[in-house]
Amino acid sequence: MALKAGQINEKTVWQDLTEGLQIHEAATSKLFETGEWRTSTPVFDKEKCKQCLLCVPYCPDSCIPVEGDKRGEFDYAHCKGCGICVKACPFGAITMKEGN
Repeated sequence: MALKAGQINEKTVWQDLTEGLQIHEAATSKLFETGEWRTSTPVFDKEKCKQCLLCVPYCPDSCIPVEGDKRGEFDYAHCKGCGICVKACPFGAITMKEGN
């Protein structure tokens, strides 16, 4: 019996887990907070940002929310700190700091 996302808890026995803890259903990434994996953290400078939104499609974890055609603060619960957004920003509005 394969468990669905959100069904794994402290009472789950190892026999019920899928090999490699693979998820066999779509759209479950928001259920898993992976931000604790981060060793570097992106920092957003609102003053330098021109709201071009070029950083948004480059984020592999969809951690840059957009509301009303403006980007918001990073979703640190899911950001793994890859730094791709830094390279995508032509205005230097995103930098990386060491640590969480």
